Amino acid sequence: MNQPDEAADTPYATRIPADISRPDHLLGPFTARQTAILTVAALVLYGGWWATRPFMAPLVYAALVIPVAGAVAALALGRREGIGLDRFLLAALAHGRTPKRRVHAPEGVPPLPSVVPDRWVEEAGPPPAEMRMPYDGIAADGVLDLGGGGKAALAVCSTVNFELRSAAEQQGLTTAFARWLNSLTGPTQLLVRCHRIDLAPLADTLQQDAAALPHPALERAARAHADFLADLATGGNLLGRQIVLVTREEPAAHGARRHTGEGRALQRVAEAARALAAAEITVTPLDAEQSSDLVSAACNPDTPILSEDDPEGDLA
Repeated sequence: MNQPDEAADTPYATRIPADISRPDHLLGPFTARQTAILTVAALVLYGGWWATRPFMAPLVYAALVIPVAGAVAALALGRREGIGLDRFLLAALAHGRTPKRRVHAPEGVPPLPSVVPDRWVEEAGPPPAEMRMPYDGIAADGVLDLGGGGKAALAVCSTVNFELRSAAEQQGLTTAFARWLNSLTGPTQLLVRCHRIDLAPLADTLQQDAAALPHPALERAARAHADFLADLATGGNLLGRQIVLVTREEPAAHGARRHTGEGRALQRVAEAARALAAAEITVTPLDAEQSSDLVSAACNPDTPILSEDDPEGDLA
């Protein structure tokens, strides 16, 4: 009797690059940011003790500052979702101060007419703020001009059904993907976004083109499929997943050519397409119109953007 092939069930390990954005440790396990926060807090607490020691007992002062020291230590050393608590708190404060309603108004948001009653104005809440997009424009080849942030090129990626592959095939896909990660030379992001899908136009197209099919059986099948899509569209919200690859290049140095970052961002997208082809992932660069539609859809996520020309998307 043949023994079961245990090698097929053995998990494979593939080396991936370390987090190059992780800050270096400056003093023991503490980074420069943590060291600065703890040092400033220690100096302030020591200064407070020096100022209050003539009229306050050391034990009383220690009882008062222990909660403060604990809060500062938690703020400096704690992490939430991979972000330091100090950065997380600053982001929360910035989010709280940011207007929640924004509109596209390059000329500015005009005030309400004076004929509107004050009671209505108070009930409406704060007026919307002008939306400021994080990019200055889109080049003809689809590259976003981020101003001080450099240039960014966009592409969409197809998906791979990993679970249905054998162990050897999974190892090959993982190795190819890790090889691409190890080849990265600049900031790169893989964004998985969800968006609504509207099947009504596709169902209408099938109904209209069914009569032109060469066989009655094909026509019946097309109309049945159109009815199925129409019923599926009315049954609930359909969501699609889209994987967007973003390659960003830092701003060009003073005196360098203006379009250096733009060409390098496109080059890195092409390199990703060649490298990920070994992992059976198709990378499709976006042109100016497609990039504009993607950014517009990100600002208004309730608007479906899938069309017949979109690369394969997964229904959720």
